[in-house]
Amino acid sequence: MAAKNYPNQTAFYKGKVRDVYTIEDNWLVMIASNRISAFDVILPRTIPYKGQVLNQIAAYMLNKTADICPNWLQSSPAPNVSIGRKCVPFKIEMVVRGNLVGHAWRTYQSGSRILCGETMPEGLKENDFFPVPLITPSTKAAEGHDEDISKAEIISSGLATAAEWAVLEKYALQLFERGRSIARERGLILADTKYEFGKIGDQIYLMDEIHTPDSSRYFYADGFAERQQTGERQKQLSKEFVREWLIENNFMGKEGQVVPEMTDEWVNTISKRYIELYEKVIGEKFVPVDLTEEETDQRIVAAIRELIG
Repeated sequence: MAAKNYPNQTAFYKGKVRDVYTIEDNWLVMIASNRISAFDVILPRTIPYKGQVLNQIAAYMLNKTADICPNWLQSSPAPNVSIGRKCVPFKIEMVVRGNLVGHAWRTYQSGSRILCGETMPEGLKENDFFPVPLITPSTKAAEGHDEDISKAEIISSGLATAAEWAVLEKYALQLFERGRSIARERGLILADTKYEFGKIGDQIYLMDEIHTPDSSRYFYADGFAERQQTGERQKQLSKEFVREWLIENNFMGKEGQVVPEMTDEWVNTISKRYIELYEKVIGEKFVPVDLTEEETDQRIVAAIRELIG
């Protein structure tokens, strides 16, 4: 989708997955595209309905957690579009981990027991639960790879004050507990996720998407304990299967590496996995909506006019 020019637009930013339009420096129009990224690289093929899946899960989860902390969302005028408050973002991602998986497991496997200043217990296997969820933040890079960072480094570098960190930590853990509770009701385990926060004045807001397959990792609860005992691979719903496919094909986003070919069959498989996660997490049948660009634009313009008067 080409960049637009909406009423009272003051800025435009094209992210890895989202196109973000600023209105009057106070509001954001966030369009979730069907692009997919892994290892901070945008892959060459788009995934049908991925934008709608991400946007609708995020809106559902933001509404389900609005009692925990204020969030940026105001409306969702189209299936892949959200409009909300523009915040001054903290340049950190609050990564919360309930299970030893992904980057945490790769760190653990290398022999290290320290991740972002947090100590991981001895004697754990891949996918085991941590005794208590860990917060392992990363810096939010404008380009390139996000970097691990500790609470102490965040405060000493001024990315957040000690008082702000206390609020971010409280919100992140409460949001994660709510996410785990919602997942449990659906027969899933929320293994890890990330949250992004920002400020308007002195108020801290939850931003962006939450508990989606792009920002989270889910396991199927049924058979989880048995699979852990036998060492069988866990059944999971997340973007990790895309990362694993890339790793198997010698791609981790490093210089000189080439993205493997994405066949029509593989693209369709990824789309089905995203839709499966939507239906599992939300507990409702996914209804694909095919709007034209013009129809989407008309809805966005109407929503903007209603917002700014």
